[in-house]
Amino acid sequence: MMSDIQFDRAKIKRPSIFYHLAEGFRAIWESFKARKFIKSFSPEKKGNGKHVLVLPGLMGVDRLTKKLRTFINNIGYQAHPWGLGRNLGDTTTYLPKLEAKIDKLYQDRGEKIVLIGWSLGGIYARELAKLHPEKIEQVITLCSPFKIKHEKNYGEFIMNLAAKIKKFKPNPPELLANMGNPPPMPVTALYTKTDGIVPWEVCLENETDIHKNIELKCGHIAVIYHDEAMKIIADKLAT
Repeated sequence: MMSDIQFDRAKIKRPSIFYHLAEGFRAIWESFKARKFIKSFSPEKKGNGKHVLVLPGLMGVDRLTKKLRTFINNIGYQAHPWGLGRNLGDTTTYLPKLEAKIDKLYQDRGEKIVLIGWSLGGIYARELAKLHPEKIEQVITLCSPFKIKHEKNYGEFIMNLAAKIKKFKPNPPELLANMGNPPPMPVTALYTKTDGIVPWEVCLENETDIHKNIELKCGHIAVIYHDEAMKIIADKLAT
């Protein structure tokens, strides 16, 4: 865990090509291990049924977060998919629909909900929490590059290509201007120094009493299946 994060952007490098090429294999391995872990894990205290909305990363779909949502359901909460198909990065289309979904979940129980976002989904989660702090209890991000500016990464090309084909702006100026500022509630940023998609440094919060970073040992994709990530999520949901 780290305190106030200071780093020289000029020294941030593109993720290792070795880590990048290993992303798929690491994800398959973690997904395989996750089956046994999810079945065997028993929380100290069952959850109270509160709503948890899980947002996928760039090019991700709800099927990829199914194991994570199953885990959350098993420990006593209500996990929900984002329900918007493949995440192509169309922020201006997705955010209003997610706002409506958050409002519906909030009204259902009359209590704040939790947002969990993987990669780009974590950026959405943070922005939604800033827009509706009265409806969000906490945010958990999984390898989300919310501090990224011009750093080289392996996701930008895919997003720009999707934007060109679908004809949308991938990075609205209003999003970029405010993206690095944290929402006014507890935020836990999970990151890994062996990230093969984005530089790990841009996934970190400047820590405060309510904004924390936790390092994991996994890949960028594998984080959604990683047992330590699930244990941390269980702990944060129970807090």
